[in-house]
Amino acid sequence: MAVVLSGGGINGVLLELGFLLRLSETDLWRRVGWIYGTSAGALAGTMAALDRLDDLEEFLRGLAPQDAFRPRPLWQFPGGLHDYTLPVTIAERIGPPQEVGAALAASPIELIVFATDVSEYPAGDEERDYELVYSSHSAEAETMGRAILASAAISGLVLPLHVGGKIATDGGWVRNFPFEHAYRNPEVAAIAAFRYVPTYPVSDGAYLERARERLELFRGVPPVRALLAELRLAQERAAHGEPAHYGELVVRLMRVAFARNAVVEERLAVERETSVAELQSLRDDVTTAAVAAAPRWRRRTLRARLDARFEAARFPFRHERQLQTIVVRGTAGPESLDPTFRGDTPWPEERKRALIDRGYQLTDEALKHQLS
Repeated sequence: MAVVLSGGGINGVLLELGFLLRLSETDLWRRVGWIYGTSAGALAGTMAALDRLDDLEEFLRGLAPQDAFRPRPLWQFPGGLHDYTLPVTIAERIGPPQEVGAALAASPIELIVFATDVSEYPAGDEERDYELVYSSHSAEAETMGRAILASAAISGLVLPLHVGGKIATDGGWVRNFPFEHAYRNPEVAAIAAFRYVPTYPVSDGAYLERARERLELFRGVPPVRALLAELRLAQERAAHGEPAHYGELVVRLMRVAFARNAVVEERLAVERETSVAELQSLRDDVTTAAVAAAPRWRRRTLRARLDARFEAARFPFRHERQLQTIVVRGTAGPESLDPTFRGDTPWPEERKRALIDRGYQLTDEALKHQLS
């Protein structure tokens, strides 16, 4: 059995913790052999593969925004560049990359995480798909540990990391919901997945007004006057619902890309399962009709030839069996924590607890529905 965990930032990882806690209470948990995770799902999947969900809960409940992404003084607005502090925080509270990677290599559960390749390829490569895939049972320990951190490096906020000779960043750009990889594993007989469905607050532009008020004190300086003019234009754009500045545009595009590829991944999974069922039905109908129309002495041979032909058919997906799947989808709802990781917005303990409980309850409802 495989577990699939999507990206989702602080809200997603808390919901996924609830999902994993509920799943760990079922008979399904002892069947888990693979965990596929991106970004928040890479972190949650790491702790699940190490059987450290209690440690993950303690880690998340003590996590503050600045422990993950610390805004730089010049970029104190949504979409501004941040220092990626999560690697240091994880090293101090969970373990350094080499240690985490080594522990994962020894785990019976294989963890597979995804990152986006932003390395330069001057000569071009028509086969390149920009997806980096790292398995805890084949990657070097240090590489695996850094790959988990790269997968969670939200590229609208922080710069990418070096991982095994590649420049890697948030896996959400290419594989925010890695369901397809789990499906293509021929050893996987069932999949339990959590997909975070994000919602975002509308920016009110108040940070632009605060910045403008501070700069008005120095308007006599020509460069400051120019900056004030740009801030006024940014406020006008924000008032019309447009991105106020380039950084906010990058964040909006990031959200679109992440949401889009997660929706497409799940849509393709549904279409594939429908195709598998239809192919099986077609196979049965064709075989039955052909055998019935054939002379009795040819029927056994004809059935064997038709079965062999269908078995030999090649499709870009597995067609000989359908997988049992449970997909839990969840939003953060009113408990949503700030997704822009501004340093002045705390993550209250009670809202973290509510998000964990929400993930648990959504999973409990999905399991009841699946078994009813």
